[in-house]
Amino acid sequence: MDRQFKIAVVIPAYNEERLIASTINSIPDEIDHIVVVDDCSKDNTLGEIQASSEHNPRLVLIRHEKNQGVGGAIATGYKWARDHDVDAAVVMAGDGQMDPRDLPHLLKPVLDGEADYSKGNRLFTGEAYNKIPKIRYFGNSVLSLLTKVASGYWHVADSQTGYTAINKEALHAIDWDKMYKRYGQPNDLLVRLNVLNFRVRDVAVTPVYNIGEKSGINIGKVIFTIPWLLFRLFLWRLKEKYVIRDFHPLVFFYFLGYGFFLLTVFLFLRLGYFWYSTGHIPAINALAAMFSFMSSSLFSLFAMWFDMESNKDLKA
Repeated sequence: MDRQFKIAVVIPAYNEERLIASTINSIPDEIDHIVVVDDCSKDNTLGEIQASSEHNPRLVLIRHEKNQGVGGAIATGYKWARDHDVDAAVVMAGDGQMDPRDLPHLLKPVLDGEADYSKGNRLFTGEAYNKIPKIRYFGNSVLSLLTKVASGYWHVADSQTGYTAINKEALHAIDWDKMYKRYGQPNDLLVRLNVLNFRVRDVAVTPVYNIGEKSGINIGKVIFTIPWLLFRLFLWRLKEKYVIRDFHPLVFFYFLGYGFFLLTVFLFLRLGYFWYSTGHIPAINALAAMFSFMSSSLFSLFAMWFDMESNKDLKA
């Protein structure tokens, strides 16, 4: 890491009393500022941070009076980094799940000017499937696919990882007060970066688990909230990027694909109803359903293709 750059590490912390001190102590000496945001923890996280600050002059403590969620804590750290004119800000979790040895690899494309935002990808390594809990691995894979569609960054994967680095330009361009404050924050940020045409790169990082961490993610909750968030972000991106800022006909393909999808659902439900009630399949209904299904598929695939072409220059 080049000493000519001013770098901050942002650590959101909520009930991390067991691992926050070791996380802080693991930050390399080349980092100028360690911004720890205590998101109104209920345990002794604050005490552990304060104890660490006594012998670590780089540490900056910010405490929320009200819990804002991990996204809110990250936004607070980003705003501090923006206001103190740092060249790059890295986000690391307070539970020790992000290997500090990967930090230089995340920073390199950002500091070299090759990317505006780099994010860790735990799936690049063959260890991911064996290390990551299976339900989280599966859920992450599904959300990564949905995030590709929503964000327009078709080359990125492992969308839920929070191990990221962002440059000064992007720090000043994003309105952090509008960023999603809960566990969908990485997805929300990718969409906002795409609308502003920032370059993003995936960087291989090592998955770290079973070190005493405790996940705060409620699987039963986020399995509904994040897909709904992605759908809303997708519509917002289409409006902002392809209607308001610069027109692109792919919006018609997406909406025709969605319209035919809804028609397909209706026609197949109608077909099932008549088959169940009369024992016969209406031929015209069946043909219309198949035609609608094929139209939906083709319009959607063409829309995705146009979207990929439109965003290919954002692959860093």
